[in-house]
Amino acid sequence: MKTLVIVEHNNDSIKQTTYSTVTAASKISEDVYALILGHNLDTAVDELKKCDHLKKIYLVDKEILSKPIAENFCDEIVKFLKDKDFTHVFTPSSTFGKNLSPKIATELDVQQISDIINIIDDNTFERPIYAGNAIAKVKSNDSIKVVTVRSTCFEPCKLDSQVEVENMSSELSKNELVNFVNYDESKSDRPELTSAKIIISGGRGLQNGENFKLLEGIADKLGAAMGASRAAVDAGFVPNDWQVGQTGKIVAPDLYIAVGISGAIQHIAGIKDSKFIVCINKDEEAPIFKFSDFGLVADLFEALPVLEKKLQ
Repeated sequence: MKTLVIVEHNNDSIKQTTYSTVTAASKISEDVYALILGHNLDTAVDELKKCDHLKKIYLVDKEILSKPIAENFCDEIVKFLKDKDFTHVFTPSSTFGKNLSPKIATELDVQQISDIINIIDDNTFERPIYAGNAIAKVKSNDSIKVVTVRSTCFEPCKLDSQVEVENMSSELSKNELVNFVNYDESKSDRPELTSAKIIISGGRGLQNGENFKLLEGIADKLGAAMGASRAAVDAGFVPNDWQVGQTGKIVAPDLYIAVGISGAIQHIAGIKDSKFIVCINKDEEAPIFKFSDFGLVADLFEALPVLEKKLQ
């Protein structure tokens, strides 16, 4: 068996989701390979070369691949797979993977296996269903398994190797059906939500977007990322990319602090892999307390300033 990992990156650096996906792939086979597509990838490739478990890195560097358009990536990946005997194709279960993998599976005429959290054997996987309330064990008899990996369920691989890189030629031409228009990326000095060790999130209990500033001082002192519940996002308090939960970002930090969040099951599904969950809510009957390691029943408008003052 041979396993291929499609690398998620921004042309400059490798996303942490890729390193967890490599770890997952290594549980299938010792023959783990990586395919990285993009343009001007020298820095990213130098970083990827250190990735443990990888046997070889295949590199396709072409200007047309500088933007992560799934249609272009898919055409190149399917062409690449025709010349190789891979049994598994892994991508992170991120926006990148969720956009790309279904197209690969369709072109290969196989069924995609989504959002796996455990690997039983090379054909059998576990994945959450019903917002994480149940775990489904699924088996595939397809000759090639196209799999997306919930990266929070696998430790990132170590970076202490020196992997061989092979440059691949490409004859990819412009896809006339799809054009890149714009990439609007939010800028922040804080850690990225999906890779942060500490996250503090606010919910509808904060009442408005202005009150999210109460979380900023705490986040700065802790070196934490800032997130939000879907209710807060839907109310327009904060941007969409802050949303944590089943329909937002799945996170697994060392510490997750939920402030003014009631604990809807969709939110819990996105944070349940956190090592420690702490909540602050004035409603002692809020569901979030059932899932928290530590809980404080208090008015957040009184508790947050005291907490910030206590932090050094």
